[in-house]
Amino acid sequence: MVPIGFSKVFRQGPAFFIFTLLSVFFAGVSGHATEFEESLNSPVYSNNPIVAVVEGKTIHLNDLRDAQVHELMVQVFQLQKRKLVEKTMKVLGEKYPDLKLSGTPKVTKEEIVKFYQSTPEVRSMGPLEQWKENIRDYLKRLKREKYLKQVAEKFNRAASLGYVKNYLVPPSDFKLVVGLGTAMRWFPSETDSRRKVFLLEYSDFECPFCKRVQPTLAKLRKKYSNDVQFGYRHFPLPLHKEATSLAEAVECARDQGRFWEFHNLVYQNSAIANGPDGVFNLARKAGVKNIKGFEDCWSAGKYRKRVQEDVQAGVKIGIRGTPTFIIGQYNPGQGTVSGEMFSGAVPEEKFVKVIEKYLTQ
Repeated sequence: MVPIGFSKVFRQGPAFFIFTLLSVFFAGVSGHATEFEESLNSPVYSNNPIVAVVEGKTIHLNDLRDAQVHELMVQVFQLQKRKLVEKTMKVLGEKYPDLKLSGTPKVTKEEIVKFYQSTPEVRSMGPLEQWKENIRDYLKRLKREKYLKQVAEKFNRAASLGYVKNYLVPPSDFKLVVGLGTAMRWFPSETDSRRKVFLLEYSDFECPFCKRVQPTLAKLRKKYSNDVQFGYRHFPLPLHKEATSLAEAVECARDQGRFWEFHNLVYQNSAIANGPDGVFNLARKAGVKNIKGFEDCWSAGKYRKRVQEDVQAGVKIGIRGTPTFIIGQYNPGQGTVSGEMFSGAVPEEKFVKVIEKYLTQ
């Protein structure tokens, strides 16, 4: 099996890898990002400053936010936090030798060869000479991740000893109200009245990170079977040639009450699903009885507009990649969820933390 993130790094760029790396790192930091400045006795940073005054009316930074701006603000804050932690540890390392950092180790030729030889999927992609620089970059990222974990551990130790004070604060919570549209619900709509929270997923059937998060979502559905409704909308990315077609096929399976069965099989057998014969075979396995009706629906593009509307709705709220999730308070009557948005194949703990927050509100 190709290590998690390897194919994504090679084929789709580092965006989600960086997101995952930062998430791991800052989970270790546990909110202790602080400024090492003993002489300061009051906060020196505001997360909602005044950015303009128009005819006597003040405009704050938060007034400029939408979902996309908020996500960027969070990313900037995370980068600031990382820089702050590293700078703090550099200062502390000069005074306390046991807190000094060793730095990121280099990747050796032997490690590159070993990785190539022990990973059949990578070998099948081409000769070592063709992929050695990609492998080097990937291994460097892994070592960087390990290094950041060490930084976090030492920083936590320094914080517990009282060497640092916290003045840097994250952007305040930002809630957006999202319409569910034609999202497919996991639990019967008749049970919606008792469900306080909605987890809405925007995904792409050819996205490896979307595939990777499916087992986590399955666990969450069992864990919150009485309190949370789950929904799915399509967001096929342009770089995935078959993703739009697969989304339309899943909607055709929905016509026959087999949406989730077909959905699960496509994610589990993405390679098989490339091509009409593979799609028809999966439809049969999913329990689609009227294959001729399924074929007619799919070939006619019956649900092309629905998939396009899902994408347009996603773009409108600031979605730029997959998977993306909106979790918040559920209003069945209005068909909306009011909450927060985040992206990537994040761990179960992240979902649980957000869900629990809204369940207690």
